Order: sequence, then structure tokens, then C-alpha cells
Amino acid sequence: MRRFQDNPILQPIASNPWESKEVFNAAAIGVGKRVHILYRAIGNDGISRIGYAVSSDGYIIDERSPVPVFEPHNKAEDYGCEDPRLTLIGDQIVMAYTALSEIDHEQFYQISLTSIAVNDFLSKQWKWNEQLLPFRGIRNKDAVIFPKKIGGKYVMFHRIEPDMCVAYSDDLRRWYDIRSFMRPRTKSWDCWKVGAAGTPIELNEGWLLIYHGVSFEKVYSLGVIVLDRDNPETILYRSETPILTPVTDYERFGKVPNVVFSCGNVLINDEVLVYYGGADSVMCVATYELNELMPKK
Repeated sequence: MRRFQDNPILQPIASNPWESKEVFNAAAIGVGKRVHILYRAIGNDGISRIGYAVSSDGYIIDERSPVPVFEPHNKAEDYGCEDPRLTLIGDQIVMAYTALSEIDHEQFYQISLTSIAVNDFLSKQWKWNEQLLPFRGIRNKDAVIFPKKIGGKYVMFHRIEPDMCVAYSDDLRRWYDIRSFMRPRTKSWDCWKVGAAGTPIELNEGWLLIYHGVSFEKVYSLGVIVLDRDNPETILYRSETPILTPVTDYERFGKVPNVVFSCGNVLINDEVLVYYGGADSVMCVATYELNELMPKK
């Protein structure tokens, strides 16, 4: 594993009020021979919006939008749009994110979905489609959708604390068969709660999924699981130790200390680039050889 030597790759910009405080937890997708990054940004008003950056090599940022590309649209998300994850399905890019609102003077978060045509995305015409709440009124987050149907159904992973859960859909609108399939482990680095990171990667051996685990000391680390290609609820392998845990200053010190949290990864030439937020404050990337993440034979 290699942390990029010039981490963080994205930091707040004090002169942009919407991203002046924190920049972190980014989705990433490889389209049109470039890596596109949608990141969570918090500014002067404390509301999360989604910013955009793009890189030719996955490391150096070539371009960054001076304005948000997605921001709150309705009452369900009027306190923010958080932690996006992107999935390419046909000619559409589906974005799952956390919609934050307030109910009875308390913060309430739930999953929201939207999409955009690939052509509009690449031309930076941010014509997002309807926002959908697949589990309206359920406190839920960390949703990611698989890039292809499995058994004729779309598959979503999400987190109803403290477990990682699954749901299925025929049309990306109505979701059913919601159940837990992976739980925290006692006396381990992921003993408090677990949830999906970036979009699952399809390999001959199965689906590779990076996930986050949280300890009772509230240290956020990343691990990996391999899932059966035909039954994503079947875990073939789960890492005993983290693949990334807070070590550097930009991971240990910030708005929320001791956090590495990923919402996006891309596979480039047998290398997995994992994009992650450091201490809920800055955006970073680490690189893994694919065979590093797979179980040893």
C-alpha cells in the first residue's frame, strides 16, 4: 500500500464559502479516460454540498469546479448532501448519498438516490434527475449500488447501524428484501459498526468491496471483503487486519480525529486507487496492488 506522497489531494478553499471548512469523503469513477471525483464539502453555513474535481492519472487534480455540482434540493436534505458514491449503469451514472435533515430538533439522515446521463456528466451539464428516497423515514446511510444486475436484480449495500445490509430492486426505485449480511466483530478493529466504502469491483474471484470499520475507541479504518459473484450476501473472505488505518497527521488530526473514510475507488491497470477523507477534513488517495487485497492462496 502506498499513500500518495502529495496527500492531501484536495483541501478547503477559504475564498469559496461553500467549501471553506472541510473537503472530504469523495466518490470516484473512471469515465472517458479520466478519474472524476465528487467530494463532500462544508462551508461557512455548515451545510454539505457536492463538489467536482477531475484527474488524468488519478492523483494530480487537473481541474476543480469553483461552484457546487449538487446541493440540497428538498426538505429531506436541507441540512446537507453527504458522502456520495457513484455507479455507472448503462448510459447513466447513479449517485447514492446521505440526505441530512432535522426532525424534532434532531439531525435525521437517510439514503437518497439520483442519476445523470453520462454525456451530461462528461460535458459538465449537471442535469441531475429526480431525487428518490428508497427507505423513506429509516435512519440509514453509506449506500452503494453494484455496477451490474445480479440474478436479474439491482443490488444495494447500505448501513443500518451497526450492520452492513443489502437490498434488491428491479428498477432502481422500489427496493425490497432488506436484511443484514455482515456484522461487527467482537474484539476487533471493526467491533462497533461496519459499512460499505466505494463501488464493488468485479473480478474472476468474486466482488471486491472495501469497507469501513469502527472500533469502540471511534477509530475509523478500512478493510476488504470478497463476495460471491452470484450471491453478494456470501462473504468468501474478510480481512483480519485493516488495509488502512489513521497514522499520518492528516488522518489523525482534524474535525473528527482518527478517521480514514472512503466513498470511492477505481481500478487502473491492476492497481486499486482508494479515495478517502482524512479526519473529516481533507481528501487523500492510497494505492494498492490488486493482489495485496485478495486472500493469499
